[in-house]
Amino acid sequence: MLTLKEFLRSEVRPALGCTEPGSVALAVARACAELTDRDEIAAVRVTVSASIYKNGMAVGVPGTKGGRGNAIAAAMGAICGEPSLGLEVLAKSTAADLAKAEEWVRDERVTIYCDPDRSGVYILASVFTPGHKAVCLLENSHTHISRVYLDNELRYKADKNKASAAGFFDDFPAKLKDALKMAEEIDEEDVEFIWEGIEMNYKVAKSGLGAADPCADRGCMTGTTFGAALRDFGGAQLSAAAEIRSLASAAAEARMSGIRLPVMSSAGSGNHGITAILPVAALGRLEGKGEFETAKAVAVSHIATSFVKHNLGRLSPLCGCAVAAGAGAAAGMTYLLGGDFQQICTAMSLLLANIAGMFCDGAKESCALKVGSAAAEAYHAAKWALRGQKLAVPQGIFGATIEETVTNVSRLSLEGMRTADRVMIEILDKRHRPASVAY
Repeated sequence: MLTLKEFLRSEVRPALGCTEPGSVALAVARACAELTDRDEIAAVRVTVSASIYKNGMAVGVPGTKGGRGNAIAAAMGAICGEPSLGLEVLAKSTAADLAKAEEWVRDERVTIYCDPDRSGVYILASVFTPGHKAVCLLENSHTHISRVYLDNELRYKADKNKASAAGFFDDFPAKLKDALKMAEEIDEEDVEFIWEGIEMNYKVAKSGLGAADPCADRGCMTGTTFGAALRDFGGAQLSAAAEIRSLASAAAEARMSGIRLPVMSSAGSGNHGITAILPVAALGRLEGKGEFETAKAVAVSHIATSFVKHNLGRLSPLCGCAVAAGAGAAAGMTYLLGGDFQQICTAMSLLLANIAGMFCDGAKESCALKVGSAAAEAYHAAKWALRGQKLAVPQGIFGATIEETVTNVSRLSLEGMRTADRVMIEILDKRHRPASVAY
């Protein structure tokens, strides 16, 4: 049976920058780790799924001073990536590494191939030197390295674990009530770990709001300051919803710009982590809740987020940071304010009935708008549920149970929006496709 500790250590991890180009850098860096002649790399060729391609196309990459996209991430992964750091693979990059990576991209030494028939997390990185070829396959989840080869010899194969082909635990409960029982296992070690994530995400939010931080490269910020502007709108006295939206928006726009600070992710995504953590933590501070109460509510948020993601998949045509993590935040805030299980289900269903149609158009600064909207709407959903407001009968995607509602959302994404990513990529390609991308 899945434990809370297993769940948290797998689904809640630090991530530096957007997880899609981060995973590309990780796969390339892991391939390079097999090379004895890494300084002689002649070419890097990376094949990615449509999902990875779309999300990594235009997002800022930490340590690149505003550089964007999978190609620069792959180049940095080859030049200075440390695979042992997971999704913080580029944490040790330098200005000299960046100059070299930019030259590689200009010279088309790095090529990103999009496989439009693959979805979800799939990255096949091949690195060539005069004497060797190293290959790394990363699939199913953003850090799951499946196989590594050197000159066609298998050098590493992942052990079979409890994760399914979709990158989730096989024994993750099918019923939300059973999944939320994991939160009852929380101990002081878990509380400390969850608060590490809270503080990590607050730090990024404060940087997005303009706070000076010696660790942050704020030179990557492009002028999208929606989070800070919300505070100007509210004046000296912000409502709870505005405070929550401001923090979440600021953190997302800083991260999407490529700020050099990690966030704590949830369900494989940093923006999911921002949405799942910050609204609950902010409400805890506003309500004067203690560390244990707040941490347990954040644990509920993480679990509920993964419950929705387990049905949607790691990457989908729908905006997971709003739809899945928004539902998680609604659950966490409802729990924090004393709500029971039925009220948690109501809050999640209201959030999903409200914004389930929000699509994903790739990772970039405007994700801050979606993250902020989801955070504020999650708060409203929690308050409505606690007040007894709910939809009386199944309607639209809203089902008789939370499981039915989530299944309906999943079908909308996986069946109803089957061609959405392909169309979205065609739209984005006209604007962003560099010479170093091929099909």
